[in-house]
Amino acid sequence: MIYDQFDRNPGLRILFTLAVAFILIQGLRFTQPVLLPIATAGFLAAICLPVVLWLSRKRVPLAIAVLVTVLAVAGGFALLIVVGSQQFTELRLRLFTLINATLPQLELWFAQLEEWAPILEEGQLTEFTENLVNDAFLTTLVAGATTWALSLLANTFLVVLILVFALGEALVVPRKLRAIAGDGEPLDERFRKIIEEVQGYLVIKTLVSLATGVLLGLWAWFMGLDLPILLGLIAFILNYVPTIGSILASVPALILALINVDPVTAEFAGIDLQHAAIVGLGYVTVNVFFGNWLEPILMGRHFGLSTLIVVVSLFFWGWLWGPVGAVLSVPLTMVVKIMLENTRDLQWIAVLLDKSPPPEPAGGPGDSS
Repeated sequence: MIYDQFDRNPGLRILFTLAVAFILIQGLRFTQPVLLPIATAGFLAAICLPVVLWLSRKRVPLAIAVLVTVLAVAGGFALLIVVGSQQFTELRLRLFTLINATLPQLELWFAQLEEWAPILEEGQLTEFTENLVNDAFLTTLVAGATTWALSLLANTFLVVLILVFALGEALVVPRKLRAIAGDGEPLDERFRKIIEEVQGYLVIKTLVSLATGVLLGLWAWFMGLDLPILLGLIAFILNYVPTIGSILASVPALILALINVDPVTAEFAGIDLQHAAIVGLGYVTVNVFFGNWLEPILMGRHFGLSTLIVVVSLFFWGWLWGPVGAVLSVPLTMVVKIMLENTRDLQWIAVLLDKSPPPEPAGGPGDSS
């Protein structure tokens, strides 16, 4: 009865869909402490499942295959958190040195700018800059990053625990789906297609992000920049965010390459535009190669997202689930898109999320024959 009313009143159907979406979003935000570790463990399980299956084909018992895989993931998490915390502390010291060395030169530039722009009061720009980038601000910034890393470490145990059981159930889930579907039902095939597509996207994206982080870290080290390990980690994490992530990842490297500070006197030694341009060219080359050429070839058009949707999803998932949600924004949106593509009455939403419209059918309006 209710579906007949929706067919006769499309406006009612839209209002009902919006109401359900509002309730779902509020539920996702309210259950964030529970759902975020589960979602993280789910993504890790999708990435690690090929390793477990490969070990199983090599006649390694499932329990040992899962244990080895989970230990590798836990070790990677621990290494990432420890190294990242140390690097952030060094970054604070480096930024403090750069700012103190650059402020006298900035005061001269600001004084000239204030002469050219009479609407600016004398010393206004200098005071604003000092308040914006003082030591207290940098300490708060790094302390916040460290606190977030510690909270992530606290959730790591829960994520790893869920990952263990998820990988342990990986070989049983297909049989459960076949039992649920029964004979002649497409449910099993549909779930299998969704899982395979999500897994393919996550594996490709992780491998591309890892290669991007390693190459850019090596490039930063080759160009003599400070903290190349941190720059590589930033490039690896932010590569999960297309377009915006690569731009944000290049900013710290460009700042470190642009400003020269005497290592002995810690005084401002000038602006090196050539060095910054070469560093920026390396970042552009790596990101164009992986992001605009290799990744689209590996994924195909099917895994594309509209640039507008990428930006909106970044803010949406960041508001919903915090920094981890922002990092996982595009993978989460891709999962939603893939599920919508495999749900017949919601495929139109997946078309709106896609990077480009589907090809015109043969004999359609665009066919001149």
